Amino acid sequence: MVVARCMSLILTFACDACQRVTLHVPSQLDAEKFVGRVNLKECFTSANLIHSSDPDFQILEDGSVYTTNAILLSSEKRNFTILLSNTENQEEKKMLVLLEHQTKIQSDTAQNYTIYYSIRGPGVDREPKNLFYVERDTGNLYCTRPVDREEYESFELIAFATTPDGYTPELPLPLVIRIEDENDNYPIFTEKIYTFTVCATDRDEPDTMHTRLKYSIIEQLPASPTLFSMHPVTGVITTSSSQLDRELVDKYQLKIKVQDMDGQYFGLQTTSTCVIHIEDVNDNLPTFTRTSYVTLVEENTIDVEILRVTVEDKDLVNTANWRANYTILKGNENGNFKIVTDPKTNEGILCVVKPLNFEEKQQVDLQIGVVNEAPYSKEATSRSAMSTATVTVNVKNQDEGPECSPAVQTVQIKENAPVKTKSNGYKAFDPETQSSSGIRYKKLSDPKGWVSVDENSGSITIFRSLDREAEAVNNGLYNITILASDKEGRSCTGTLGIILEDVNDNGPFIPRTTVVICKAIASSAEIVAVDPDEPIHGPPFEFSLETVSDSDVQRMWRLTKINDTAARLFYQNDLLFGSYRVPVRVTDRLGESLVTPLNVVLCDCVTENDCVLPVAPRMGTGGVALGKWAILAILLGIALLFCILFTLICGVSGAAKQPKVFPDDLAQQNLIVSNTEAPGDDKVCTMNGFTSHAVGGSAQGVCGTLGSGVKNRGQETIEMVKGGHQTLDSCRGAGQQPPLDSCRGGHVEVDGCKYSYSEWHNFTQTQLGEKVQLCNQDDSHQHARDYVLPYSYEGRGSVAGSVGCCSEQQEEDGLEFLDHLEPKFRTLADACLKR
Repeated sequence: MVVARCMSLILTFACDACQRVTLHVPSQLDAEKFVGRVNLKECFTSANLIHSSDPDFQILEDGSVYTTNAILLSSEKRNFTILLSNTENQEEKKMLVLLEHQTKIQSDTAQNYTIYYSIRGPGVDREPKNLFYVERDTGNLYCTRPVDREEYESFELIAFATTPDGYTPELPLPLVIRIEDENDNYPIFTEKIYTFTVCATDRDEPDTMHTRLKYSIIEQLPASPTLFSMHPVTGVITTSSSQLDRELVDKYQLKIKVQDMDGQYFGLQTTSTCVIHIEDVNDNLPTFTRTSYVTLVEENTIDVEILRVTVEDKDLVNTANWRANYTILKGNENGNFKIVTDPKTNEGILCVVKPLNFEEKQQVDLQIGVVNEAPYSKEATSRSAMSTATVTVNVKNQDEGPECSPAVQTVQIKENAPVKTKSNGYKAFDPETQSSSGIRYKKLSDPKGWVSVDENSGSITIFRSLDREAEAVNNGLYNITILASDKEGRSCTGTLGIILEDVNDNGPFIPRTTVVICKAIASSAEIVAVDPDEPIHGPPFEFSLETVSDSDVQRMWRLTKINDTAARLFYQNDLLFGSYRVPVRVTDRLGESLVTPLNVVLCDCVTENDCVLPVAPRMGTGGVALGKWAILAILLGIALLFCILFTLICGVSGAAKQPKVFPDDLAQQNLIVSNTEAPGDDKVCTMNGFTSHAVGGSAQGVCGTLGSGVKNRGQETIEMVKGGHQTLDSCRGAGQQPPLDSCRGGHVEVDGCKYSYSEWHNFTQTQLGEKVQLCNQDDSHQHARDYVLPYSYEGRGSVAGSVGCCSEQQEEDGLEFLDHLEPKFRTLADACLKR
């Protein structure tokens, strides 16, 4: 922070940096006060010696200018020279520094005009307000209070020069005021306690002496010996001695200091504490607490703990440097023992994992060793890097039952040996007497039930015929399980393996009985034979066609040998597509043979997967087999015929229907859909001079066509076209409706008598009401739920009248109005015409 009575620092450089630098300062400066900063690198980059011509000022390496004594500027200006030199090449340069304690804004037009000066911007009329002001008449610029650089690094002001009458003879002048940093912030450690690497920060201006920090160690606990040093710039702590021993001292505490101004005596400093924990390494070997041990174990016992051994280790507990790994070095050649580590106590646990035999060995001597999980950190020979001890294991005798040893015994028998043939069996013995007397034998498992076991001697007798090629025989070995027991009921089990000697009792055969020949690409197929017997009774094979009475096998097929186990089958005489039965005889080297009937398919295909196999093979010419594409073509043809038939039926049904048009509805233009199920009986109905002839079509009255009667499910309706003062001649026509427009009007003239619309409406409403009451009633005079339905009034109709698909009009004349329908009726009209 710059605490200035007048103005914070502004640096002004001349074109040549070595000629002159102007620093604006207050009129009074205290000792060791920061004055400003000059750029020494621009003047002389290789200078290694910096000196000031004025003893009241000190120049640092980064160009910072400090006072050494308190200074009072009596005049407005004071100067001194900075001497830069390189002692290696004796080169020197000088830089002139001018000190001014006033900052002034001056306009060149002040010689011709009376100029008033003013400023605007941050620090004047914007926050922080009223920090700067300028004298109106002189242009002197002043600072009213201290400024913190960490809050405001610079201010951009605009200076104005105007005449008293408001004229601006010059453009506004941008004025940048940069706040020079002062070393007013202490370095701050980022952590309270450090481990081996220290870091601090300083809020002052970066890359200056104010933020150039230097680290150092003030105190070490324990104090002796001095084991650590600290890099002054990076703050990295390193060891200065190799005498660290965690087993003696496991933690050191260092008091460290950081100071700015590159550690100079007037720099600000802060202290902190660094705690260094010494990590453990495996520099101590585990050692047995005893050098020899003695223990006892009964024979034939397994998975029991017989001994625990302990070790000592000075390394850090519960780490890899402390945890022990035990091993048996000698005496465990048979794998009877194992030793493991107890993870809680670090003890070695010696266990028996394979039973001991007192009759074989009464005492076992073991040598055990121990090492750590982590490798030993110091150089050492294999003998000194491992502690060893001896263990004597005494075996206690136990009265035991028969012993089945070896567990698997074998006998050899020919597979064609006759039934009741006897052979040696399984033998067990008593380990105490080393004899088999008193031991009884029993068969536990015999997959095929081929043999029986003698209870006293254990010998076997063939009970059924043996077959070496049976599924239960694996590589010529047939296993049965035997139980041997003594008088006390103690027992053991063993396996008797019967080795079946092979005999040539199987002829070779062809496993693949179906052969496909694609005539488009091949004229033959390869067949391969196998023999279940041993190789000495197997290949080379001989292939031949087996001639069957009244068959043409020899004429249609031929065989060619490929190798000892394969042959090629060719067809002859351009056979037809189909399936053929071809018997092939295969003979082994000793003359044993077997006939395999092959199903050979001649197919029009490219690959075997494309061929559809026929159901039954035949010895003669083959039937034609349809491929998948032929079957698909047939199915598509059938589908096409169904489509044509369906189209014809729909066309005939549609032609039978007559298009209908809705007549004008007298009852508020309600649309009533009536479908005729069957033609009604001829019937004449007379009503006050109106005659209706209803035969399921149009009705002709005395005065012409008045409407049409339709009989539907017992309902008779009489429809009358609304007429507009028309005569009989204008509307006459048998079986033909007049145009709707010509019959639209107010009166209908019949026999010279005029009936008004209201009279006709009143009459028809009464008649229709009576008819509707009688429609669709059952014996109990109940109406069907869906027969009489209410309809709402649709609104004003179009000029074309009623348009519908239920009219009895037989022809499409008089429908010109359909070309001029309103949009909401066009969809309905189109649908009705299509029907």
